[in-house]
Amino acid sequence: MKTKIYVDNEKFIAGTTLKDETEFESNNMALHICESTDNVLMNRQKLAAALHCDVDHFVCTHQTHSANFHKVTLADKGRGADNPDTAIMDTDALYTYEPNLLLCSFTADCVPVIFYNEANGLIGVVHSGWQGTVKEITLKLFKHLVEVENCNPSDFHVQIGMALSQEKFEVDTDVYVQFKDLGYADDFMYVNEETGKYHIDNQLTVKKQCELAGIPSQQISVDTTCTFVSPSCFSYREDKQSGRHLSFIMKKKD
Repeated sequence: MKTKIYVDNEKFIAGTTLKDETEFESNNMALHICESTDNVLMNRQKLAAALHCDVDHFVCTHQTHSANFHKVTLADKGRGADNPDTAIMDTDALYTYEPNLLLCSFTADCVPVIFYNEANGLIGVVHSGWQGTVKEITLKLFKHLVEVENCNPSDFHVQIGMALSQEKFEVDTDVYVQFKDLGYADDFMYVNEETGKYHIDNQLTVKKQCELAGIPSQQISVDTTCTFVSPSCFSYREDKQSGRHLSFIMKKKD
């Protein structure tokens, strides 16, 4: 069971699973795209054991490239953990104050965002494909956490996970215009004069959204691993039938 751990301290554990040819379906973690749900459940059980929790502690969503987020309570424990039909619908970000719940985000090129608040123990995950980025899901969530949950943005620590690199994220004018219209993404785009295609750094655009929410840039880390290039990664752009990584965070028991 290959994982990359970003944070493991007395309060939180956070990381992502990796592609692993020795595991079922190369360690695919997604029930919505798999050859066998049993295979994925076996992989999830191995992950749960490694994290010293149970699969029924997982909380999963039905991701739709929306800007919708959900505050997780104990009533959500186990949603989507072993059946996609019980997942939280039409949602691409989760946050909670509860311990021992593993918040899950599934990606294969999209940008996963994992975060925790050092002061109040709030944790969360975001799935930000390019559509979620132009809908500003990360910025909207952090604004909500500041305004509604009374969080201080300087208490957040953010990990932006591995994703499709700018070199490999090649788009046409329609997508470029949507990023251009954000008003702050110009530095993260260039045009290839030979192909006429635009190249966008989705990770750095999301990082900018975190900064616009008031999070200090030195508390935002970016995993620059390119999912298209790395053999440890699934890539939807490379293979439409690819599996998915599971990016996760859990607050350890108080």
